[in-house]
Amino acid sequence: MTTTYVNWGESRVKLTWEENTLLPQHNLITSVHGFCFQGDQLLLVDLKNRGWDFPGGHIEPEETPEECFKREALEEAYIEGECELLGYVIVDHCENLMWTEGSPYPKIGYQVFYKMNIAKLLPFEGRYESTRRIFIDPNDIFDYYLNWNRLYQKIMDCAIQ
Repeated sequence: MTTTYVNWGESRVKLTWEENTLLPQHNLITSVHGFCFQGDQLLLVDLKNRGWDFPGGHIEPEETPEECFKREALEEAYIEGECELLGYVIVDHCENLMWTEGSPYPKIGYQVFYKMNIAKLLPFEGRYESTRRIFIDPNDIFDYYLNWNRLYQKIMDCAIQ
């Protein structure tokens, strides 16, 4: 397991990567994300007000985590492909002094991660929250992703192997 602490706004949150082929409890999954590859190139999307990131988002009612990731990849990057579950990040707010019972996220939640091998690259339209997409060498991620950390590196390493 790999653990790190991040600052999300004014909150300090503990994140732990769990490589796993089983999904956590569905109602505790707060978001679904993934690393998408075309050959050995990593896809990034430029999200409005956030910068370069990998596709992902929140699960819609009646949607599975995999369906969510495929929808987010299509909406944000205009791609389709097959997915492989990599595992999940345990998002632990136990040490977060800003967390309350009324918070929109559970005290301990999960961010599920997939790997997608791109099968179909559709024309980019930018109708949703992304403004463009690029393909990069994964070793150049630091040049694009401002808040890259060792946890994300561990997840990407799992996706590449």
